[in-house]
Amino acid sequence: MFFDLNVPISLSPVGSQVQNKNSSSKKGKAKQNQNQNQAGNASAALQFTAAQLSAIEAHLDLLVHLGYTVLALNQTIHKKIDPKTHINILDILLNQLKPRTGLVLLKRLSVILDEDSEKGFGLTSSSTQLLASYDLVSLIPTTATTFSQACLTHTLPSSSATGSSVLTANIISLPLTLNRLPFHLKHTLVRTALRNGAMFEIPYVGAIGGSSEEVLVDAGAAEQSANAKRNWWAAAREVVRVTKGKGVVVSGGVVKREDLRGPKDVANLIALLGVAQDAAHAASTSVPKSLVLRAQTRKTYRAVLSEPRLVLPEGYTTPSASATPVMNATTSTSAKVTEFTPGGETVAAAHSSSAASSTASSLMKRCREDDGEDDREGGAVKDSAVVNGDAQKQVKVQQSQGSGIVQDREKGQDGKRKKKKRKGNPEQE
Repeated sequence: MFFDLNVPISLSPVGSQVQNKNSSSKKGKAKQNQNQNQAGNASAALQFTAAQLSAIEAHLDLLVHLGYTVLALNQTIHKKIDPKTHINILDILLNQLKPRTGLVLLKRLSVILDEDSEKGFGLTSSSTQLLASYDLVSLIPTTATTFSQACLTHTLPSSSATGSSVLTANIISLPLTLNRLPFHLKHTLVRTALRNGAMFEIPYVGAIGGSSEEVLVDAGAAEQSANAKRNWWAAAREVVRVTKGKGVVVSGGVVKREDLRGPKDVANLIALLGVAQDAAHAASTSVPKSLVLRAQTRKTYRAVLSEPRLVLPEGYTTPSASATPVMNATTSTSAKVTEFTPGGETVAAAHSSSAASSTASSLMKRCREDDGEDDREGGAVKDSAVVNGDAQKQVKVQQSQGSGIVQDREKGQDGKRKKKKRKGNPEQE
């Protein structure tokens, strides 16, 4: 199972015109309600053209042919998320795509962060309903402040249990094709993000000199120059050095079909950065799988993905209420014990009251005998414990007396030695 968590989907001209028109309206409650109604009507009327659908279908068919089974359609926006004017074009696209067997399509939202996004970019609790329609959320920081916010604040689990008002981002994508990274990759920030469960993305489109999205180029998060390929290799090696090859996800980010590569080729490409072969293979298999599962479980309570359901085996019939056993030892001479088999049949075993009473009396007698033996054994143990305790006390007293006698003898010998020395040297006195 191979993953490609970055399949760019560009916004259609009609949708972009409507969204820009709504964002340029004036403030006011009437204007806000009007913007919401216009955004809802635009999302209902927005449809991809036949040429756009055919291009996307061909792109997906080629990815399936290369061996990818899980794809994430990526919608990229700039600066911030505005719930009033934002349009989820991926839901509209999925309704128009033809169904495919053996292919899983996910929805991803990427937000480009710049200086205007440092005060806030909409990833708060007010956007919970909007972001619930996306499977993955990624951040593309372009400043040191936004990178610090992405690593420290927006990687923490956000739920009602923790009381956090900041939503969680699953992926941190870095602008690797720029001339220089706009910030330093500090070990503390990177390790904190990895510890909180976030992953760092390395799109391989820059390694082969492919074309990036127009949104990234316009926002200053990517370059199309001749030095973009060299910049990518230098920045990607720095990412691998800081992360030590752990928590790295390799994705495509490819716009043109001729720039697509197979999973094995991508693993060999990433191995040139200094990553081990098994880690390079896991960057497109097990690591993105754990990322998707973690993103799904963070939306639920205590990581429960579905409601538990009782599954009964075939042919099993539940026993009826009339077949419940009834025992009355006072009125009947024999008690019947009814047992149920998996097939639904009942097996009755009759035991006479005399046999039951004799068995009960023998069991009671046996219990009394066992209790008496336990009492006798307990008394003997107590007596032996008392005797042992007294003996230990006597031994301690004798040892203390003996040590005292030894100390007195030593003191007497020391006194005699001092007297002899004084007699031998009378001048000292």
